[in-house]
Amino acid sequence: MAKFQGLRTTIYKVTDIEEAKTWYSQMFETIPYFDQPFYVGFNIGGYELGLQPAVKKADVQPDNVVSYWGVDDIQSAYNFMINSGAEPYEKPENVGGDIEVATVIDPWGNVIGLICNPGFKIVGND
Repeated sequence: MAKFQGLRTTIYKVTDIEEAKTWYSQMFETIPYFDQPFYVGFNIGGYELGLQPAVKKADVQPDNVVSYWGVDDIQSAYNFMINSGAEPYEKPENVGGDIEVATVIDPWGNVIGLICNPGFKIVGND
């Protein structure tokens, strides 16, 4: 039986990969480790954020699956993304205990989740 090791990669489809590369570099304050016309890859805290070319921009990508990027301060991260060109989708809200979540829409219509969960710890794969 296969043993799942956890999530590894989140991919966003974008119509302008060069513009998206610049935008995501600013959002996550890093540069891609892999940069080709067919795929741009970033290492964000040990997880892969990938950009792939899309034929056309969607109004909003389906949000039946949303990847949430961990942040220390949900309101600051949310405001930073909105002030940098993202559109509000779901404003920051407490979902129980100390856990807060929010979502924004990037300039290419992708839903991006933000989560502040002080109790979450990454467990190693032994």
